[in-house]
Amino acid sequence: MIVGNRVTKIEAAREKQEPRKGLNFKINVKDANVKAKKVEISYEYTADYTEDVGHIKMEGTIIAEEEEELLGKIKKEWADKQRLPEGYAEVILNAINYFCGVNGVLAARIVNLSPPIVPPRFSLSKKE
Repeated sequence: MIVGNRVTKIEAAREKQEPRKGLNFKINVKDANVKAKKVEISYEYTADYTEDVGHIKMEGTIIAEEEEELLGKIKKEWADKQRLPEGYAEVILNAINYFCGVNGVLAARIVNLSPPIVPPRFSLSKKE
């Protein structure tokens, strides 16, 4: 269960005064650190406005309290493959997406970009 989410860095820039033609999102999970009954997940969120109109970048940490079994899976998967367990990754990516999308509206307003409307929930699937 997610118990906290804190932004540690934010950057917003408007490079051109043209209207946006598209918006690309990227979420990068940088680290997952298990401590006692908690996991701290560091991330980087980027909303890039196409044709170099501008960008919004945020870095932060999600704090979650989880059951011992899940904490063990998170720790092992991160140590072995530098990724989160599949079902858990979906929950974390959607939390980051929602949190940063909502707060990105404020950053976008300051630099006169259109808001990075929160896209629908992510659903992970395997490559075929």
